[in-house]
Amino acid sequence: MSRDTLFLLEPGFTRPDHPADQRFVCPHSNLLEGLLAVQPALAKRIAIRRLPFPRPRQTVVELLGEENQSLPVLVLDPASPLPAGAREHAGRHFLQDARQIADYLAQQYGAYRL
Repeated sequence: MSRDTLFLLEPGFTRPDHPADQRFVCPHSNLLEGLLAVQPALAKRIAIRRLPFPRPRQTVVELLGEENQSLPVLVLDPASPLPAGAREHAGRHFLQDARQIADYLAQQYGAYRL
């Protein structure tokens, strides 16, 4: 990874425990989708990956371990400053709270604050 990478759940996902025609969104990912919508330049400064709902989310598991595959998650570039509250797995630092992610994006990239 050469920059901070934000992993979000794809909007409009289905769940195996609900009827197939019922669609869902993740409120935590949607908070960040809203931030990206009003600040499109931000999307050019970080990497964004939208993943399907089912687990395991192998891309995230490979980076952060099976226990840290909840989304949204911001995986920090090794050159990025470490914010308070950053977690670590196998030498990678990450944030997993949507508001904390938004605050970090505001501080690092001048995004709007929540």
